[in-house]
Amino acid sequence: MSVVTEFNGQATPSEPAAGADGTQGEDVPVRRPDPVHWLWYAVGGRLPARYRTWVLHDLTTRTWPLRHFARAVVQVAPVIVVLLLVVPGTLAIRIAAVTAGLLLGLLYSGAYMYEIVEHRVGQAGYPVGMAQAVRDEANAEVRQADAARYAQNWRQPAAAAEPEPQSGSDPE
Repeated sequence: MSVVTEFNGQATPSEPAAGADGTQGEDVPVRRPDPVHWLWYAVGGRLPARYRTWVLHDLTTRTWPLRHFARAVVQVAPVIVVLLLVVPGTLAIRIAAVTAGLLLGLLYSGAYMYEIVEHRVGQAGYPVGMAQAVRDEANAEVRQADAARYAQNWRQPAAAAEPEPQSGSDPE
């Protein structure tokens, strides 16, 4: 996995990562955690070092915002179940209350999405800011094409621009 060669002078995924036995020099494959480890990760826990590359992949892949919201739903799912079963009232009122609470929770989760992702990257042993750097590098060509198209459509060529009057000269 070659993504960024250097980020603030620290090791990046393009450099060999430590294996499960702590050895250096071999590329560690992206290894998905088992369901128990994934649940621990979803509620904010730190995964073992062998899942380090998967964490970076999880936080930088094309669908990373959807994955973020899926983890947020997993975090509130037990609370939702308890509220639906324990709170008195009609089922419709309980469902409406739980839905409103879920939407509010997802709103806050979305508002702090970038900070949460960078915290998770730090938990995996990468420098904070690495996830954004990887996403920026992955989208660099698209961003450059967008910038060129913008410049072509909205910027005037330098030759067509009007010359600025020279200061200190009297136009009269």
